Amino acid sequence: YPGASAQTLEDSVISVIEREMNGSPGLIYMESTSQANGTGSITLTFETGTDPDLAQVDVQNRLSRATPRLPQAVNQQGVRVDKVRANFLMFTILSSDDPKWDPIALGDYASRTVLPEIQRIRGVGTAQLFGTERAMRIWIDPAKLVGLNLSPADVNNAIRAQNAQVASGTIGDLPLAAGQEITATVVVEGQLSTVEQFGNIVLRANPDGSTVRLKDVARVEIGGQAYQTSARLNGKPSTGIGVQLAPSGNALETAKLVRERMEELSRYFPHGVKYTIPFDSSKFIDISIEQVVHTLIEAVLLVFVVMYVFLQNFRYTVIPTIVVPVALLGSLAVLLALGFSINVLTMFGMVLVIGIVVDDAIVVVENVERIMSEEGLPPLQATRKAMGQISGAIIGVTVVLMSVFVPLAFFGGAVGNIYRQFSAVMVSSIAFSAFMALSLTPALCAHLLKPVEAGHHHEKKGFFGWFNRKFAVTAKRYEGFVGSILRRSGRAMVVFVLLVGVVALLFARMPNSFLPNEDQGYVVANIQLPPGASLERTNQVMRNAEAFVLKQPEVANMVSVLGFSFSGQGQNMALAFIPLKDWNERKGDGQDAQSVANRITGAMMMTQRDAFIFSLSPPPIPELGRGTGFSFRLQDRGGNGHDALVKARNQLLGMASQSKVLTGVRPEGLEDAPQVMLDIDRDKAQALGVTFDAINTAISTSLGSSYVNDFPNAGRLQRVVVQADAKDRMQPDDLLRLNALNMQGQPVPLSSFATTRWVTGPMQTIRYNGYPSMSISGDAAPGYSTGDALAEMEALAAKLPAGFAFEWTGQSREEKLSGSTMGILIAFAMLAVFLALAALYESWSIPVSVLLVVPVGVLGAIAAAMLRGYPNDVYFKIGLITIIGLAAKNAILIIEFAKDLQAQGRSPMEAAIEAAHLRFRPIIMTSL
Repeated sequence: YPGASAQTLEDSVISVIEREMNGSPGLIYMESTSQANGTGSITLTFETGTDPDLAQVDVQNRLSRATPRLPQAVNQQGVRVDKVRANFLMFTILSSDDPKWDPIALGDYASRTVLPEIQRIRGVGTAQLFGTERAMRIWIDPAKLVGLNLSPADVNNAIRAQNAQVASGTIGDLPLAAGQEITATVVVEGQLSTVEQFGNIVLRANPDGSTVRLKDVARVEIGGQAYQTSARLNGKPSTGIGVQLAPSGNALETAKLVRERMEELSRYFPHGVKYTIPFDSSKFIDISIEQVVHTLIEAVLLVFVVMYVFLQNFRYTVIPTIVVPVALLGSLAVLLALGFSINVLTMFGMVLVIGIVVDDAIVVVENVERIMSEEGLPPLQATRKAMGQISGAIIGVTVVLMSVFVPLAFFGGAVGNIYRQFSAVMVSSIAFSAFMALSLTPALCAHLLKPVEAGHHHEKKGFFGWFNRKFAVTAKRYEGFVGSILRRSGRAMVVFVLLVGVVALLFARMPNSFLPNEDQGYVVANIQLPPGASLERTNQVMRNAEAFVLKQPEVANMVSVLGFSFSGQGQNMALAFIPLKDWNERKGDGQDAQSVANRITGAMMMTQRDAFIFSLSPPPIPELGRGTGFSFRLQDRGGNGHDALVKARNQLLGMASQSKVLTGVRPEGLEDAPQVMLDIDRDKAQALGVTFDAINTAISTSLGSSYVNDFPNAGRLQRVVVQADAKDRMQPDDLLRLNALNMQGQPVPLSSFATTRWVTGPMQTIRYNGYPSMSISGDAAPGYSTGDALAEMEALAAKLPAGFAFEWTGQSREEKLSGSTMGILIAFAMLAVFLALAALYESWSIPVSVLLVVPVGVLGAIAAAMLRGYPNDVYFKIGLITIIGLAAKNAILIIEFAKDLQAQGRSPMEAAIEAAHLRFRPIIMTSL
């Protein structure tokens, strides 16, 4: 809405559209921003799993209901609906050393030939031009208009009348008159196309035959369509294209396609024009997958080594190694069927599942090897006997593990995406592992293993002989320890109850978090000058920042954008994307992304005293915010007004600055700034015959610019924009010298019925879920978790006056949701294990026996995490779920054997001791 203030835009446009958006299927929350430069946006966030195409159609339909109520100027500019992800995937920069290719020329070329090509690439949600295309700029001189008794409205009307496309028809068109022999299309030069033609537009014909033309009152040129934003690469003026990923787009594939397309387009670039892609966030995904693949290979090798040390035979060792890739291939087939892709999450699941997948094969091979070694049976008979002993245990373990991981698939929200993909990998791999253990593994044992004599382990010499003797001693001591515990079961139960209490106490004291911060290979710097600061001042601060940042040894490039930031748009705002060098070149202390960000923030805040500069690394999940830390929205739900909301925000910021739990708590967005209030005496204006619409036309055209119509330029329609020349809109008095047409068509100066005064008003307004809001961000202080920070902010917000509320958004919202539902999920997993075992063994005592082992495993996990200073985050919760399954699995291996031994006539104590002895080695192997 050109020329509109932030409050005007919110009242007349944003609030109207918001009312229609309420009730859109799957909508979780919406946030709108209105800027003082006349631009606004509404971000609608939908539930995971919502079809983005259907959501876009629904939003478009709802927007169409609001369109008739929007101002005409807004409808003329157009309201666009895009389905995109929140952050930029990559930046493409066009630059040139040739002076003729200035930023406007580069921007026009990019908008014509590069931007459309990128927008057509599969996976691209939208591509944003940080630059401008050309336009016919009419820079009017208000003083000359006054001298000739004209107004800005006269200029608009003349251009609209004389720059019009005419559909003039055809001579000799059907139906023909008798004898007509020719037909020809009539062409009228309606639309103007050159600066000279626009300059010759007639504004008025005088009675003496003279004319007043546009060039008499205005400077006409082909300039930029807009001047709000500009881009630089490493301090050099250029044009940037920011690419945002579509909701269903694959980052790696899309980035690859963009690079390939840019390489193709560069072959046809004009001489002197070149491109670079200095920022590409997909590199982190690529390197993450590469690291996970390395970890996957290392895990397989470690499994091989562990098996070889215990089994001491290549044939025994190779069987589980063969089973692992087969089970993983089956898992990949399931992922393909479910529509999942190979990404960091699925690869992480595969790394974790390797140890579980190989467990079943180890149990089979170890039992076959034990029977062959102790009884001297041939491979086929030993395999049959072994499978008779452990088939039930394998089925039980499989049921338990699947029961543990299946509930993760039903976790909601963005965290559900992590759990869902992880669950799919784990469940499918475990199922295929069990199938392989019951089919392929025994077949391989029967055919690949060679007969051995009973007691062959004792014949080993060297390292293996020493290892076998030591392990036998350890197993004997373990057997004695188990017997001692069973003979003192009362004391053991007391110790167990104490351990359960310790688990509960430690778990309650663990710091809560969402996801650990990761070095994603780049830093984002947000620059904000005091309210009312001009672009000249912002430009100087950015140049100082560029000079410092580019000297840092970790920095590869710096993409600077003036007039734009994630906090808002305005002359006092700027944003910088700072890609860092490869991770292999930044292995030293203080060279990670967050350390670099802290260094930039500290240095720039010390030297640039008149600017607020804050650098941060991106969040672990880019779609859940702009940076690390928390995202807090303070809402005015009591109708207290903007000033009261600002006061409440400042009160909250003051309390937060005194808290030892919080650090870097800061407002996001533009601060209120000096504004010129035009007080109109409506009675005088009415007496002079001047309507409010005429006043609005004069002001908006001169100060805010007026998009009149279009003109053809090199095969493309571009805008004709009328605005007062720069020198005539620098002071408040320039406003009063403007003319407005009265109802008789005569120009009347605004000074005849209006005055100006200075006030303070919002440069930006924010609404969250329909309520006026303020955005606040911050971090947990060293030694505290994000969970502690969220709790502290909630406690401080409770001290605010009545009528103010708050909501969490982005990553913080997901952290609150995940924390509140994780306990239920763990309880449900335990219940699923209990019911599965009860159904499998037709017993209530066996499930209880199995689950009693779980707290001990959980204690080990919590103790290890706390010793390393790890918080209770999403990855810890995944590990906790895994521990539940693994602890239950180990218990099943012992209980299954004990049950069979008891059925053979052993006493419960004897059966338990012997089962523990028999399963000690496979449990140690699978645990390692």
